[in-house]
Amino acid sequence: MIHPSDDLQSRAFRRAILSGSEFEERIGYACAVVDGDRVHVSGTTGFDYTTMTIADDVVEQAEQCLRNVGAALAEAGCTFADVVRVRYLLPDRADFEPCWPVLRRCFGEVRPAATMMVCGLADPRMRIEIEVDARRPSTAGRPARPVSPPSG
Repeated sequence: MIHPSDDLQSRAFRRAILSGSEFEERIGYACAVVDGDRVHVSGTTGFDYTTMTIADDVVEQAEQCLRNVGAALAEAGCTFADVVRVRYLLPDRADFEPCWPVLRRCFGEVRPAATMMVCGLADPRMRIEIEVDARRPSTAGRPARPVSPPSG
């Protein structure tokens, strides 16, 4: 049953967001997908997609992951405050705790559901990958919130 206040137009809207990463073209995926009021950001690594470089340090990679995620969220009309689910993927569980302060800056007030998994990543230089799901704020009678990208 559809509630009268549902925005039918936004529920039917689907759009792919591309970051410009060579991986999107080579593998065949989008950085993020806006599907109505939901935003699904693909697993995002610490690559700087403009230079296709990646830092060795896991904390620097986490910061770049969040900058990449923040850019996708912004293009979708969201901020970190709209994130409802986050998944952290790391090849080495010991790398997770050093990233906590960086992650807390983005998600500490938001408190999304979260999961950390230890698994292999596509490139051995990758030490963390972050995936998020968000819900776009209603545009009816509500001003857009400013985007607060993580500081490095």
